[in-house]
Amino acid sequence: MPYLSTAQLCHPLVRAPRRVVTLPDESWTDLWPVGPVPAELRVWDLTGPPPEGSDFVVVPYSDGARRLSSLRDVPDLAVVQILSAGFDDVLPFLPEGVTLCTAAGVHAASTAELAVGLTLASLRGIAAAARDGMIGHWRSRSHTSLADRRVLVVGGAGSIGSAVVTRLESFEVSVITRVGTTARDDARGHVHGVGELIGLVRHHDVVILACPLTEATRGLVDAEVLAAMPDGALLVNVARGAVVVTDALVAELRRGRLAAALDVTDPEPLPADHPLWQLPGATVTPHLGGNTSAFPPRARRLLRDQVERYAEGRPLRNVVAGPRR
Repeated sequence: MPYLSTAQLCHPLVRAPRRVVTLPDESWTDLWPVGPVPAELRVWDLTGPPPEGSDFVVVPYSDGARRLSSLRDVPDLAVVQILSAGFDDVLPFLPEGVTLCTAAGVHAASTAELAVGLTLASLRGIAAAARDGMIGHWRSRSHTSLADRRVLVVGGAGSIGSAVVTRLESFEVSVITRVGTTARDDARGHVHGVGELIGLVRHHDVVILACPLTEATRGLVDAEVLAAMPDGALLVNVARGAVVVTDALVAELRRGRLAAALDVTDPEPLPADHPLWQLPGATVTPHLGGNTSAFPPRARRLLRDQVERYAEGRPLRNVVAGPRR
């Protein structure tokens, strides 16, 4: 991809050393509509050679994952900034000593909306009614309300989980329980440790997954956890597909004992012949979570702040790997 001209993208640095920041495409280059730009900005979508001197690389949001190996070709690379909250797919390509920052918080509003939407679509029969509508089948019957349900949010103390909890509070649910990596208390109350999960799911009607995929959460919701969920309970996944053991979930859905509303799956994309598409009680959306109109303005605010922090030598936000900066 050709670079934009210096007149379009560059501004004299306000301090040394020189910082060269690459942005995924031209739509991100006007982060500073007025005032001095704190770094030299270049456009690079991870194809072709990187701009000379690049040390801060912003990875494209939607399709950058298939080009992550290009990060190894950036000799001066110091920081990789991704535009998603999940980072598991980036770690295998992160050069040693390079800092990785996520976009934690940027997708909270959008993903929380979807988590609640999927919950309602499943409980209230909206997804089933949409499928009936495609064949002209009018089928009116009573459904379960979100009001009075007992809801468990795994990852409930994180940015997305907290946004989910905030939205649930408006629906007159009877219980909201939060699970985190470790047990602790915060301003919102108690957070249960993940080791308590099996005991907790027994007493909840809806389990919403909003946690990152790590070695600790991979396969977290396995056959044992699913078996502990009450008959008729709903599993909602807006985290990562691999947090759930897919075969175990398929087995429960085939028995008709549980329902599931999934924005993420394992494998992903979900093959056309996968049983999750057809099983009763399953609602699947194609990883829509954070990709809404709310994403660009929040991402732009984060990038502007991160580049300014980097240029000024201040600590970066959302560091998840590499040296703390």
